[in-house]
Amino acid sequence: MVGVGDVEVVDDWPEPPCAPDAVTVAVRGTGVCGSDLAVVQGKRPVPSLPWVLGHEAFGAIVAVGGDVTDRKVGERVVIEPNYPCLRCEQCRTGATSGCRERRIVGISEPGLLAERVSVPARFTWPVPSAWSDADLVCVEPLTVALCAVRRSGARPGGRCLVVGAGSQGLLVCLALLRVGAVPFVTDPHPGRVRLALRIGARDATGMVGDTRFPVVIETAGVPEAFESALDRTESGGRLVVVGQSAHPARISTSMLVQRRLTVHGSLIYDHPGGFAQTLAELSREGLRPGRVVGARFELSDAPCAFAQATQIAGKSWIRLAQPEEVAP
Repeated sequence: MVGVGDVEVVDDWPEPPCAPDAVTVAVRGTGVCGSDLAVVQGKRPVPSLPWVLGHEAFGAIVAVGGDVTDRKVGERVVIEPNYPCLRCEQCRTGATSGCRERRIVGISEPGLLAERVSVPARFTWPVPSAWSDADLVCVEPLTVALCAVRRSGARPGGRCLVVGAGSQGLLVCLALLRVGAVPFVTDPHPGRVRLALRIGARDATGMVGDTRFPVVIETAGVPEAFESALDRTESGGRLVVVGQSAHPARISTSMLVQRRLTVHGSLIYDHPGGFAQTLAELSREGLRPGRVVGARFELSDAPCAFAQATQIAGKSWIRLAQPEEVAP
């Protein structure tokens, strides 16, 4: 990103140094996320410009730091793009998502949308070569979704409303189906709703306005969606908020008290359990998060990927060709 709303592809970026505790990864693909779009739109400031975008990445290790003994060149890995300090009180209790010193790739740390990146080795996760690229580019947002569902308390057979069927909402639907819950979905974008129905969710669009759910998960990140989600949470129910907005939403404390509602903010995942649990889930048959992918762009079309992401039903990602794939 060279300016607000201005994304370019450059070919003169310096090679990343490989620190003793790091590995260098040749990136194969990077997802486009709502937080990336917020950076591009100037809603989330970054330390400097130009700025490398992206945080949902996978690739292959091409160099290993001198202190690293449990990674090797050639391994295929996904990258965990949040680096907690692992020393503070939050980290010591296992709640690393609450670490105040957490380094956030693509926002406080340079991003991963580059041919090669240097990553602390402990935040790379080896994955089988047989897993598809589409599944791998979804690992990080799927981890967010699985953690949100665990925090929601959703149970087998339980009805759950997902407000927002962007890529995060679609992955939340998959996570709910994984635990046996029954996801309903609402979104103003008809294509997103159709994709949600294809992966097994049910359409809540035509349900009467006073239909409420014991569990509601809000993923849209706009005040109106939060207000709707709160209204659709039944008495004694739980609203889990994944989407984020800097704009205030209206909330009635009378509603909260009289209906005995619980509102739970769900911020990313904790290290190392979040990614470990996701990879364990992916090792089982049937999850296939790549089903939510709606579009793939080549690196040369990265500016289009960011410009068009909000209009695409499903997840967008950017593919980086490896040297052996580039025609002479």
